[in-house]
Amino acid sequence: MTEMFVQLKLGDQRCKSKTLCKSANPQWREQFDFHYFSDRMGILDIEVWGKDSRKHEERLGTCKVDIAALPLKQANRLELPLESCLGALLMLITLTPCAGVSVSDLCVCPLADPCERKQIAQRYCLQNSLKDMKDIGILQVKVLKAVDLLAADFSGKSDPFCLLELGNDRLQTHTIYKNLNPEWNKVFTFPIKDIHDVLEVTVFDEDGDKPPDFLGKVAIPLLSIRDGQPNCYVLKNKDLEQAFKGAIYLEMDLIYNPVKASIRTFTPREKRFVEDTRKLSKKVDLIKGYRPCEKNHHGNVEYNTVP
Repeated sequence: MTEMFVQLKLGDQRCKSKTLCKSANPQWREQFDFHYFSDRMGILDIEVWGKDSRKHEERLGTCKVDIAALPLKQANRLELPLESCLGALLMLITLTPCAGVSVSDLCVCPLADPCERKQIAQRYCLQNSLKDMKDIGILQVKVLKAVDLLAADFSGKSDPFCLLELGNDRLQTHTIYKNLNPEWNKVFTFPIKDIHDVLEVTVFDEDGDKPPDFLGKVAIPLLSIRDGQPNCYVLKNKDLEQAFKGAIYLEMDLIYNPVKASIRTFTPREKRFVEDTRKLSKKVDLIKGYRPCEKNHHGNVEYNTVP
């Protein structure tokens, strides 16, 4: 084996490290963000892989972390022995309460409540520009429906679901079976880390245990969003260069602090760490009717070396 990399999995969230030349003490020194819902999932699965010059990959060792057992708001330094091989993985894991990510039905839309909307707007007002510089704002996306989708199945129908991606955050709808005009009516809330980010919404056809089929995609720069206006977006191909088939209806609200957003513009952009895998969970909503509170934590994972 000439190269090594690490894969991390928490629920449906997957990340992959950069690949390093194999040595006795490789040091990745990378950071990954996961969203941990304490009533949904709690085990971080970690795998160390090796790759030879012929690109053949072999799993060298594994370990697990029970996230629920870790204390909040502190850097937890862990030295994790690897199963199936000698050595250990040194990691720093920090759990930080986060109110930025949620999935809900339209009837419990967070910004639909005037009191809650006022509280959120107050959090990002100019008077709070110097508080929590990483908390720039929130994006709320209502995924309403799609129309005239491509028929991906032999029956002349599709089993569509939507995947939403913003930076390293990835959320998805449930699947609506045998329908070319699905109505999801779901609300997704994302934390804003870079006001220059682009929201990507991709429609897939669920295909059992096989990778889902592509049904179309749209890319929406955050700065182009007009608050509270329902919009119809023509679905495009994977390269976003040509129209594909069908359209999707979205309604978006963006609330952010312009001072914090400007300062973040001059800092390095967050690396895209999410592994580009199409083996997605398509069974049910991630969180049905759930509003983020103490149980929603931002898992910050750093790892350094395998002695």
